[in-house]
Amino acid sequence: MNESQESVQLLNDGKRRYITGFDGLRVLALLGVILYHLMPYIVQGGYLGVPIFFAVSGYLITDLFIQEWDRTGKIKIGSFFIRRIKRLYPTLIVVLLASTAYMTLFARNLLGQIRSVIWTNLVFVYNWWEVGHGQSYFDRYNGESPFTHLWYLSVLVQYYFIWPFVMVILLKFLKKRQRSALLLFVLAIVSAILMAVLFSPNNTNRVYYGTDTRMAPYLLGAALSFVWPSTRLSSVVDRTTKTIMNVIGAVTLVFMIVLTFGLSGTSALTYHGGMLIFSLLSVLMIAIVAHPAASWDKWLTNPFFKWLGSRSYAIYLYQFPVMIFYEQIVTNIAKHPILNPIIETAIILGISELSYRFIEIPLAKFDYKQTWTTIKSLFTGKGMGNKRFWAIPVVLVTAIAAFGATTAPANTAKKTDALQSKLAKNNKETDKKNAEVLKKQKENQKAAEKHKAEVKALKGNKKVKLNKKEKVVAKDYGLQPSEVKIAEKIPVTGIGDSIMLDVSTDIQQVFPSAYISGKVGRQVWDAPDIVKSLKSQGNLSDNVLINLGTNSPITMQQIGDVVNDAGKNRHIYWVNVHVPTQAWEGSVNRTLAKAAKKYKNFTVIDWHDLSQNQPGWFGGDHVHPNEQGSKAFTKLVTQQLIKDAD
Repeated sequence: MNESQESVQLLNDGKRRYITGFDGLRVLALLGVILYHLMPYIVQGGYLGVPIFFAVSGYLITDLFIQEWDRTGKIKIGSFFIRRIKRLYPTLIVVLLASTAYMTLFARNLLGQIRSVIWTNLVFVYNWWEVGHGQSYFDRYNGESPFTHLWYLSVLVQYYFIWPFVMVILLKFLKKRQRSALLLFVLAIVSAILMAVLFSPNNTNRVYYGTDTRMAPYLLGAALSFVWPSTRLSSVVDRTTKTIMNVIGAVTLVFMIVLTFGLSGTSALTYHGGMLIFSLLSVLMIAIVAHPAASWDKWLTNPFFKWLGSRSYAIYLYQFPVMIFYEQIVTNIAKHPILNPIIETAIILGISELSYRFIEIPLAKFDYKQTWTTIKSLFTGKGMGNKRFWAIPVVLVTAIAAFGATTAPANTAKKTDALQSKLAKNNKETDKKNAEVLKKQKENQKAAEKHKAEVKALKGNKKVKLNKKEKVVAKDYGLQPSEVKIAEKIPVTGIGDSIMLDVSTDIQQVFPSAYISGKVGRQVWDAPDIVKSLKSQGNLSDNVLINLGTNSPITMQQIGDVVNDAGKNRHIYWVNVHVPTQAWEGSVNRTLAKAAKKYKNFTVIDWHDLSQNQPGWFGGDHVHPNEQGSKAFTKLVTQQLIKDAD
């Protein structure tokens, strides 16, 4: 019996009955998981699925403990722990072993720090390891780990193992359950405040992966169970009350959808209250779905969702390994943006179904007291029949995984982190250069008219003389002497993601007065705030160079926001994307092409076309330019800006 069924199946006056609402809650939690893992790069707030999942878990687990306490006057903590371990461990171990074995044979570049990844997952502290060693969840590159998503399994299990003790204290010493609810609510607010205080725009890992900073939705869900217990909710209410509940559910869902599309995972607003507001809405939605008189449970429940819900744990565990391994093999995902995701989804569902049938169900029923007897039977064949042959693939996969984990070279992590190191170095150099640029900003603005005249005189001039440093620039980037001189006089503000950060030192080498704002994992919806901030500070130049769209699709509305915020007097140069490993490459570039036709002060710099057949210009992720690619990128940008300079 799973946890949801345990919390539904109650004894009332000696008769067994079932409380409605929990199928709907399971579906709501499942939708949260799907939103978190399958949509974070399609919907900007896809990561908001986590608060939904945590809130549902907090409500169900707490409701289960309250029911047990009311029936027996105690909580069987040991039994709860055993059920959790039997539920979570088998499939997790299979995923860790199978993925490590696969990487040992076919993707050794992903084996970096594998020993630490395995043991931290097995003891459920992986999220804290991610805080200090992992990459941002919003960066799909830099050698993305197939285990990154397991961070919130660690968080959830930490809650599970602390919560029985918390519940015993609350139920034993706080007789009035409203007080328990109030205390949990206050602690949720404290967690949200801690998230806001610890948030750093340069590194979201601490607040994103931290157990303490992610407690709010779980605590809010737990608080709800004290004041909205499933056993006290009447299935008989008047029509007006039922209508009001259904309307509240609809309005709440609308607000949740708005926040999903409106909150960025890298925005300060998200961590300064946005996630708390979404968590509160999630808890309100849970209250409506859990109520037997409302219609939302019925609306959310159907056979397909029930099937999907029973396989949800396996889907959650297998999806990242499948997607990452698939995208390493099929590097040109963008060529078939619909077919490839369908294939990935089919593989995930297929593996999850097999896992559910042959791992989860059998091991859930298995008597672990018979473990040693079963192992001996596998080798003797006594009483096992053909089942003993299952030992062969199990032993083989385990041996390969063990070999990969123990022999992974020490420098694997260094190779995996090579791009991160380069980006970090570029970030420091760019910050230093930016400080110098800002100091000269007023001087450059005063000299703008003079520079325009000089640029006009330099165009086509073949007798331009360069100093030693300028000659190096001309040679490195394949530029004419006049182009080098013109670039020195063109003011540029660059805004972008890790690609912009990757080429930032090259851009500033050619454009000495360029101000560059690049950030790993940055999304297009972050751009308007950056543009407005730079503009208000007087640091937004007449030429705005943007490179966004690497990490997610973009819309005409998002582009329009950037153009409008920049103003008609500034020209937007938007570099289109080369992301063959992602399905949205074609969509992004088509949208940018439409924008170029719509806005007079908007020009697309066609990096995709130039780099399309140049695999030697990119690193192992096929997206970030290497040294040669960075120079080609910079040359392309330079010549486009010079062409339009007057």
